[in-house]
Amino acid sequence: MTDQPCPFCEIVAGRAPATIVEEWPEAIAIVPLSPVVEGHVLVIPREHVPDFVAHPKVSAATMLCAAELVAGMGSYNLITSKGRPATQSVFHLHLHLVPRAENDGLALPWYSGRSKAGTR
Repeated sequence: MTDQPCPFCEIVAGRAPATIVEEWPEAIAIVPLSPVVEGHVLVIPREHVPDFVAHPKVSAATMLCAAELVAGMGSYNLITSKGRPATQSVFHLHLHLVPRAENDGLALPWYSGRSKAGTR
């Protein structure tokens, strides 16, 4: 463990800056420091939970906020991680909402994001 404060708890408490996109009683949505595309946001519960299995009710409430935020807005990835090997770098639950477009070139580990020449 580290003695460093949780960066997302600091944002939720108003002690660290962030561009807030939306707020709910149980969560906030912010623009990440390095968005992968325009429109990429993080939905973060106000309560500190380390990942999506630590407190399923908080995870579900955060997912509801994320779904409400992008309802009717086109194609999105919703990505979260549990553990460093799964690419989790901040150990406070957060959901990445990443807008997608066909052949946008954004790669996921199991799919390149690009169609092969001559195929759909």
